[in-house]
Amino acid sequence: MSRRALTLLVAGFLVLALGITGAWLDVPYVVLSPGPTENTIGAVDKKPVITIDGRQTYPTTGALSLVTVSYQGGPRARPDLLTALRGWVDPTSAVVPEESIFPRTQTAEEVEQENTAEMTSSQDNATAAALTELKIPYSMVPTVQSVEKKAPAAGKLKPGDELRSVDGKPVTSTDEVAAAVKAHKPGDEIVFGIVRDGRQQDVTVKTVANKQGAAMVGILMQARYKFPFKVSISVGDVGGPSAGMMFALGIIDKLTPGEMTGGKSIAGTGTITPEGKVGGIGGIAQKMVGAKDSGATIFLTPADNCAEAVQAAPDGLRLVKAETLHGAVQALDAIRSGKGEVPSCSAG
Repeated sequence: MSRRALTLLVAGFLVLALGITGAWLDVPYVVLSPGPTENTIGAVDKKPVITIDGRQTYPTTGALSLVTVSYQGGPRARPDLLTALRGWVDPTSAVVPEESIFPRTQTAEEVEQENTAEMTSSQDNATAAALTELKIPYSMVPTVQSVEKKAPAAGKLKPGDELRSVDGKPVTSTDEVAAAVKAHKPGDEIVFGIVRDGRQQDVTVKTVANKQGAAMVGILMQARYKFPFKVSISVGDVGGPSAGMMFALGIIDKLTPGEMTGGKSIAGTGTITPEGKVGGIGGIAQKMVGAKDSGATIFLTPADNCAEAVQAAPDGLRLVKAETLHGAVQALDAIRSGKGEVPSCSAG
């Protein structure tokens, strides 16, 4: 064998070896694929997804399904190059940079905790939105969610404290508490009227200046709802806020006579505010595939996702545009009755 042929043979083996080795190297990407769907008016593991106690409920039929995205990868279990390549080739999957799912400023555990918190908040917002749509009164109480370490409020205010007044003036929202604090100068003392473990008390906190020079005490707040009856939602290991609209529709369906779906299999996605505003989400292409695979024929699509959804919608899946919860309810009424306008997504 000539020296040139031997050199080419050795080089070929080296390239092959490097290629094989490289294919098994971990890469900083995440592979997104269609996840499971859950019927919000159905059951998971023989347990109703939505349970309502203290209020009359009505039978439901069909499906109002939330959709999810499964992911493979992350800082703790990065996919190899072959897995990423398969994801790139698969039209139902997407391969995205790891930092788009797991920001470098957060650990994987922190991302998971945030997703869990967002799911809990989404369920509360969904209940509030449903009751708003049905004109059932409820109230909100600003509550301490967390306290910064070494902040003025540390050791004085605690997570779970309900904030009822600031300097003797009643407050009913987190915005009112924030405005009351900002009205002070750094160094001022603020008296918070709180309820802790069912007992009322006053707590005095001295403010300091934040980076912008405004007064702060170092707490993160959330609105804790006071509903006139109990709504429990259980969907297992699902995180994030994107199921909000479907939870709200499921609650409305259970609280009102008649069948919202008309017996059809309907899926959808979208965040929800207590006022009923539907917000956009990520992974719309994978969620539509999951909806179609579950048997859905109608897909409630956030208006912000319509243009992308039109480009990736599976055949046979009707896209219905949803800007508000009220609009989604009206669209389902029109589909069921065959009367009225049904807003649809367009590419523009």
